[in-house]
Amino acid sequence: MDKNPQKPKILNVELVAKSRLFKVESVDLEFSNGVRRVYERMKPSAHQSVMIIPVIDNELLLIREYAVGTESYELGFPKGVIDAGETPLEAANRELMEEVGFGAKKLTVLSQLTMSPSYFSGVMNIILAEDLYPQSLEGDEPEPLPITRWPISNMMALLDEPDFREARNVSAVFLAREYLLR
Repeated sequence: MDKNPQKPKILNVELVAKSRLFKVESVDLEFSNGVRRVYERMKPSAHQSVMIIPVIDNELLLIREYAVGTESYELGFPKGVIDAGETPLEAANRELMEEVGFGAKKLTVLSQLTMSPSYFSGVMNIILAEDLYPQSLEGDEPEPLPITRWPISNMMALLDEPDFREARNVSAVFLAREYLLR
């Protein structure tokens, strides 16, 4: 099978819905075999994001944050959007200071992930933060984010936690495990 088939031709793109945060587009496509389909997607954004895996004293630092999509509190790693003019590493260190109260002397990009690429164009940089030091910045969170320390030696047990289900967090655990076990 051809790894890089001919991409469909985009015949038309139309904005069909808009909110304060999101724009939804209708995309009329024609595939190389002549079949036409209309798909919907979130309008592509130029902004990438970061997810940070903080490591201190052989433990991972996680936060508990409200997720309106599932209407629940989720355990996960700090994350945020890369601001204009920032590199992924600068954004990771800033978000770490805002959400966890630490800065990092060593930041390592482990991977870049996409989520639901059939509908979203966002890219998230997964970054391991080590050699942490206390440093806080004021963030934009509406409430304090409780921090949970989790032993690296038991990191795979996170997968059994009922509030640790978000796919990017799960992927980040596997990426961190592979990196830390080297």
